[in-house]
Amino acid sequence: MSNSYETETALSGQLPEPGRNSISKLWQDVREAIAGSQQDFTQGSIGRAILLLSVPMVLELVMESVFAVVDIFFVSKLGADAVATVGLTESMLTLVYALAIGLAMAATAIVARRTGEKDKAGASVAAVQAIMVGFLCSLPVMICGLFFAEDVLRLMGASSAIVESGHMFTAVLFSTNIVIMMLFIINAIFRGVGDAAIAMRVLWLANGINLVLDPCLIFGIGPFPEMGVQGAAVATSIGRGIGVAFQLYKLQHKSGRIHIAREQIKLNLSVMKRLLRLSLGGIGQFIIATSSWIGLMRIMSVFGSESLAGYTIAVRIIVFSILPSWGMSNAAATLVGQNLGAGKPERAEKSVWMSGLINMVFLIGIGILFNIYADFLVRLFTDEEAVIAVGAQCLRYISYGYAAYAYGMVMIQAFNGAGDTTTPTKINFFCFWLFEIPLAYLLALKFGLNERGVFISIIAAESLLGIAGMLLFKRGRWKERTV
Repeated sequence: MSNSYETETALSGQLPEPGRNSISKLWQDVREAIAGSQQDFTQGSIGRAILLLSVPMVLELVMESVFAVVDIFFVSKLGADAVATVGLTESMLTLVYALAIGLAMAATAIVARRTGEKDKAGASVAAVQAIMVGFLCSLPVMICGLFFAEDVLRLMGASSAIVESGHMFTAVLFSTNIVIMMLFIINAIFRGVGDAAIAMRVLWLANGINLVLDPCLIFGIGPFPEMGVQGAAVATSIGRGIGVAFQLYKLQHKSGRIHIAREQIKLNLSVMKRLLRLSLGGIGQFIIATSSWIGLMRIMSVFGSESLAGYTIAVRIIVFSILPSWGMSNAAATLVGQNLGAGKPERAEKSVWMSGLINMVFLIGIGILFNIYADFLVRLFTDEEAVIAVGAQCLRYISYGYAAYAYGMVMIQAFNGAGDTTTPTKINFFCFWLFEIPLAYLLALKFGLNERGVFISIIAAESLLGIAGMLLFKRGRWKERTV
């Protein structure tokens, strides 16, 4: 990392100070990234810009992952019905996440573009419209939570015992879904203006409060009432709500990268239409990716519970291991949007290729570790040999597609950052629905490769996504996109 960092610094015309240790300089930049940088990302070293943006994004994602693991850990102490309630409710909230992620992608693209144009007022207007759209989208779900929580659980096939004991969990999360919307959308706004450190702190605050309140409200520790599984929903909503309050405070703070003035809080239908148009692609990307994993799970279930468990554990390890890659990909999206706004498409393109190269080096390293320590990693979660064998095999196979997929992740987010959410949706649709799932079915069930057939299909789809992303990105039509 230090060699590429120094090379980029030199190429950008900012030679290192004589005698200055590159490692100490790198550490200084990491601390600046966490504290919050005032760097103009349309100028200076591209390598430094990637670092300053990606570090807080990675830490934000790590905190979210830790929260998910710890949250289910506490709930699992209440028994299978409580876990089932959480699973059913979260599956129904997928639509909320899809809307939030779609709007977040659109918000990042437009806010980043206005920021690159040095149009602070335009960035603030776009932020207000994104928040308003998120609020309106949350209202139908809130109504379902307030009045139809039991019916929704029954519709999902929940037993009468689950409905009886868990409907308040569903009611609380559905009726407070606006805080989920706001966390995604406002953090995307901060990323768009280049203030990834604020987005990181918001998630730390929200999830930190939730982790403290979770056991207190679930089990009735100290002065807190014992609320069972409902306590988990209350703790989550309080934590997220405080996080949103902190976001809103920072948005009206005049010293930040973005400031929303009172007179800007009004409807702007033209901006709102652009947001909605862009968000459709983001929603489609999320739904396609999520449903494709469900399809693969369905094929894996044919081979028994051990295979399914091994695959599930491997996927959890993979998702956690590629968090830095998502951070770099999100950084690329911000850099593309801001540099296109600044009229620097060549710098935007160079940022993406450099992000892809760094990501490839990182994921190849992860792939090597998977091949050496696959059994050890899976054994951290289980001691069943049959499960370990499948999980380890999955880690090794999927790592073979990492070189191409590293570029694919970055290219997909680069398109989104440019405001082209349609191209990534088409790539995902073709690679995952039309290619990966049919190939997995043929190899695993028709050609008798069993679990290996599923793993090979994932390698093929990852590689195809990376190649398609690079070829379409190289054509350069994203440079002409207006948002």
